[in-house]
Order: sequence, then C-alpha cells, then structure tokens
Amino acid sequence: MDTMYELWDSILNIFKDRFSDTVYNLWFSEIKILSFQNGVVELLFPSKFKKETVVREFDGLFHETFKSVCGFDCEFRYLYPEDVEESIKRGHLEDLSNDIFTFDNFICGPSNKFAYTAAKAIADNPGGFLNDINNVANYNPLFIYGSSGLGKTHLLFAIKNQVEKTFPDLTVKYVDAEEFGNEFIAALGDKTVNDFHEKYRNNIDVFLVDDIQFIAGKTQTEEEFFHTFNSLVNNGKQVVLTSDRPPKQIHSITDRLRSRFVSGLLADIQAPEFETRCAIIKRKAKMLDFKIDDDIVEYIAKRSKSNIRQLEGITKRLQAMCNLTGESPTISLAQNAIKKIIDDDVKPLPVTIQRVVDEVSRTTGVSTEDIYSKKRTATISNARKMCFYIIRNVTDMPFKAIGKEFNKDHTTVMYNIDEMEKKLLIDSTLNSQVLDIINNIKDEL
Repeated sequence: MDTMYELWDSILNIFKDRFSDTVYNLWFSEIKILSFQNGVVELLFPSKFKKETVVREFDGLFHETFKSVCGFDCEFRYLYPEDVEESIKRGHLEDLSNDIFTFDNFICGPSNKFAYTAAKAIADNPGGFLNDINNVANYNPLFIYGSSGLGKTHLLFAIKNQVEKTFPDLTVKYVDAEEFGNEFIAALGDKTVNDFHEKYRNNIDVFLVDDIQFIAGKTQTEEEFFHTFNSLVNNGKQVVLTSDRPPKQIHSITDRLRSRFVSGLLADIQAPEFETRCAIIKRKAKMLDFKIDDDIVEYIAKRSKSNIRQLEGITKRLQAMCNLTGESPTISLAQNAIKKIIDDDVKPLPVTIQRVVDEVSRTTGVSTEDIYSKKRTATISNARKMCFYIIRNVTDMPFKAIGKEFNKDHTTVMYNIDEMEKKLLIDSTLNSQVLDIINNIKDEL
C-alpha cells in the first residue's frame, strides 16, 4: 500500500464484498481513517451511535480484516466528532492540535481578514471587561460565519489557545452546538440541570460555540442556550459563535435568539483567493517539513478553490506519496493527490441519504433506528415523511429508489411526500426546520 488511504480503500472494498449495499452504506461508508502509526489505527465515525453500534458488532471484523491486509495485528482508537475536544487536549489529531490552531498559523487574506482581526482583538481582551475598552466589548458576541473548511474552528481555537496562555486565570470553554444540546438533554434525563447551569453559566469567562446552526428548531435547547447566553454576556463574559450561514438565514431559531446573535459583531469568511491559497499550501508544507516548488504550489491552488481543509489535505497526501515512493513532488503526483482528495469530498447518494436521516433525527429527537423501522407512531411517521421529502428535494432521486432505502413501496413514498408538502404550507415552524436541514445538507454536497 502506498498510503494509509489506499490501505483503508482496500479494507472498505473487502467490506463492500462481504455486506449488502444497504448494510455497507449504513454502517461503513462514512468512516474515515485519521492515522495509522506504529500499528495503531484511528478511525472517525459520523456519530456516537454509529461508533458504539459498529464497535459492538464489528470490532472483531476490523482486527481480522486489517491483519489479513497488513500481515500483523493492529490496535484501534474509535472516535466520533464529540471526541474532538478531548483529542485536541491529548494531541492525537494532528490537524486539531494546540500547536496547529494558533493565530500565527492562520493565513490571513482579504477573504478572512475582518474575522481574523476581530478574533485577535477578542483574544487580546476577552469580553472587553479586562481593560474596560468599550469598542472591544461591542464585539460581544462575535458571530463568525462561512462555509465548511474556511477556518472558523481554527479561529475559535486560536482564541482559546491565546487566552489560556495570556490569561491563565480565565476559564475558556469550547463546545460545538450539538454537544451542548446533547449534554443538556442528558442533564434533563438525569435531573442534573442545576449542575449544567453551574457549569455553563457560572464557571466560564470565554464561551466558544461551534456550528450554532445545529440548535435551530430544538425548542428546549434554544431556550437553554438563550438563558446561558444572556447570563454570560450580562456578566461581561465573552461569547464567540460560528455558523455556516448568517443569523438571518438560520430560519427556525427564535427571533429573540437571532436578535442576540446580531447584537455584537458579524464577520464572514469567504473562500480564499489564489494568493491566499498559495500561502496556505506553503504554510502546510513548511509545517510538514516538506519542500515543494512554487510551480506545483500554484498548480494545486488553481485546481482546488473551495476551502482550506481541501488544500491542506492535498498537501499532506502529496507528501505521503513522495515519502513512500522516494520521489520529489511533481505535477503528475500533485494531479493524483488532487484527484483523490477532491473525489473523496464528493459524497455518493447513500451517504447523502444517511446524512439527511441523521439531521432529521437530530432535529426531531426521533432515533435513526426508528426512522428506518416499521413503527408508525405519529412522531416517527412524521420524521420519516420529512426524510422522504428532503431526500427528494436534495437529490431528486426517483420515488422507487427512495422507497428501496427504507423498505417502502414507491407509492407510500409519493403519498408521504405529498402529505409533507401540505403540512409545510400551513406549519411555518415545520417549514423553517425543513429549510434549515436542506441548507445543512446542500452545504456539504
């Protein structure tokens, strides 16, 4: 195998041969390999539920398959997105380590300068209460928005790292919005809401929240976040939020929460222009101690225009190919690296379908198992109808193909979509939820 990615492709091909398309697409297709060093494999799952299910049912299969391909036993670390913050602290995920997410390592250009400058001002004086500088206080909250992979999370952790270094007495908390919601729901179930309030309202000086759009439409979570937000800001604590869109386009959040989001400073990040893309590639190559000529840098920058993550992925893959083959970087090798990374970013339809189901599950509180099940209670049935409607809207799949994914007749799918369309005409809340889900899915295609 030339790289760990080709190793993982070989493993996935074995799984494809062993399981049906439905089983493979549901449980294996979205797993990503993060690293393979000294016999230790790190795999990233799309959700906690999928990680726990796959590990419970197929852990032995991973060991057996890797041994058959590699020729030796491997150890495994199974991760899901909510593990990210802890992984950052332990330094397991290179691209998310404290050494990587700093202001010094952030390439600033016209597309992101305003957001960078605002984030840096906050890190120098969080909340504006340290030196009582009114203009910095007006940056509270700072709301950074832009498409995936443009550096929003980088800026959050740059703030976190600098504040912790400069003001060690301040408590900084990073959380993604989904994790905040899940933790709150768990606190309700465990009757530990007072502990939750104490943690988030009384023990944080700088609150950094990623992907705030994911609380949209979740009434209890929105209510809790509203009061948490007010408590922190009213007490001079700094809040920084990121989203994939501006507040006015997060349709199903309440007006009072939207008004809080726009009460501070809005800063957007656009796709990097050519010069910035070249600088990003050079910065990543330098961090990897990888020498790459300017003509190859420019070749990559001209062909990958969408986001920073893709540029860094291409650079890393090119280095891995050069290390394993002993060749110097060439246009031909760069071409192969670009094709692999960009092809991986194009999600096949089954992945898109599962993404819809996951998003509907997260919004409605109905589990993915129930959505795929034959249960017909009103809540489950409505969530399933929502899935049919959104899949049809986003992918334009035939009714028969949608039905096959859910073991339903195509006439059932047609009827359910028609029912959903009628509900959307009279239920503005439902309409806003569906619009948010569609926007989330389309942003990732």
